[in-house]
Amino acid sequence: MVQPTFDFDDQVVVVTGGSRGVGAAIVTAFLDAGANVVTCGRHEAEVDGAVFVSADIRKPAEAERVIAKAVERWGRLDVLVNNAGGSPSVPAAEATPRFTQAIVDLNLLAPLWCAQSAHKVMVLQDEGGSIVNVASVSGMRPSPGASIYGAAKAGLINLTQTLAMEWAPTVRVNCVSAGLLDTGAGDDFYGGPGSIDKVAATVPLGRMGTPEDVAQACLFLASAAAGYASGANLVLDGGGEVPPFLTALGQ
Repeated sequence: MVQPTFDFDDQVVVVTGGSRGVGAAIVTAFLDAGANVVTCGRHEAEVDGAVFVSADIRKPAEAERVIAKAVERWGRLDVLVNNAGGSPSVPAAEATPRFTQAIVDLNLLAPLWCAQSAHKVMVLQDEGGSIVNVASVSGMRPSPGASIYGAAKAGLINLTQTLAMEWAPTVRVNCVSAGLLDTGAGDDFYGGPGSIDKVAATVPLGRMGTPEDVAQACLFLASAAAGYASGANLVLDGGGEVPPFLTALGQ
């Protein structure tokens, strides 16, 4: 499949959680489009072509330090992609206060801290800036085993819409809600060998999403091609999920 071409020459982009998985694909996509990229993570990592900052962005001061690194290096900030997130599967009845706080901190509050720090820079630039939040379909429908994660992502979708109104017209804020993804983590994540094919068969487009799919969506929303888009939630789920009652009826 031929990927669309986006031009981010000399633009400065921060991608959180960019050392692996979806984040690494987003970093690569922006680098390939000509951007200068800063990424971050809690553990030291080498990310080819990008400046890496070791930081725990769940802490406001650490989030601000990541943004400051980009400004210190290149004097501006054009795009922030809030990608860092995730959660293990835990039933709601077993979610401890400590676990719950950690998931909310990573998936909702960390994007807010980063966005606030980015806004301080972007609002002073004639060209403003663009923020893209990576959310999930888990924030749009029931998510058994991921109740806290789903609630946090629902909050992130709402935060996107609210910031888009508060920070217009200088800063555009959008999000991508990703559906089922094959991140290369292995079949075991979906229940054992060969299970990915079974899961993919339930998707209308006939395949799982990929990190590159999410990356291309982020490029689009951050680009001039989406210049009139703000507060949008781009749902990237391959056509949706078949309602359970239809599955029960064999349809």
